[in-house]
Amino acid sequence: MRGDKVVERWYSERVQREVTMARWGQFGQPVLVFPTAGGDAEEIERWQMLDVLAPLLDAGKIKIYSCDSVAGKALVSREGSPQHQMWLHNMFQQYVRHEVVPAIRTDCKSPEQEIWVAGASFGAYHAVAVQCRWPDVIAKTIALSGSYDLKRFYETDNFDNNDFFVSSPLHFVPHLSGRHLDVLKTRFIQFTSGEGRAEALWESWAMANVLGRQGIPNHVDSWGPEWPHDWLTWRRMLPQILGEWTK
Repeated sequence: MRGDKVVERWYSERVQREVTMARWGQFGQPVLVFPTAGGDAEEIERWQMLDVLAPLLDAGKIKIYSCDSVAGKALVSREGSPQHQMWLHNMFQQYVRHEVVPAIRTDCKSPEQEIWVAGASFGAYHAVAVQCRWPDVIAKTIALSGSYDLKRFYETDNFDNNDFFVSSPLHFVPHLSGRHLDVLKTRFIQFTSGEGRAEALWESWAMANVLGRQGIPNHVDSWGPEWPHDWLTWRRMLPQILGEWTK
């Protein structure tokens, strides 16, 4: 465990439960890392992601934050109805924007601080969704081995639901226009995936194509069939990309 770790907990009215946010590092660009589907704020520490990010943290180039995967855990555990799970996805993203982002800015002592987001697997979905919903706050995204069409995870065929639409970038991005789209066009999303066991590179391409048709800058990078859908892959990907971005 790193000595500079800070953990905060509070009750969120938006997601109607206690939530946790963790921070590692003292200085540098704030990076919010979303957990995988059932993960919590300290998942990245248990999976040794902080170990491989240590050189960047110790050099003061980045500060890492993470929060509980409230919506992902609810979907995996089948909490409530499909409509409840869709509502919670929307509320989780609202919680990130209106509770986590202000907490990060307060910690950085910068009320206008722009944030980078990252995530692997289900976390990649939330990273992309949050950037596409609030590009005025999120400047860059690293999406590792993501899945972006969540319809296959819900036990329903009824998606005529505003909560689903507003929280699914695959579906709402084609309808963006005006200043919202103009700001998003100044941002960047990096899709990185392997093509090994349990990977689905086509999901990254599908999301990238939706963004591309709207003129939103992005890049898809395949690491090839030797890289599976696993933490050993993501522990190589994330520090490499962040290292390139903070040179």
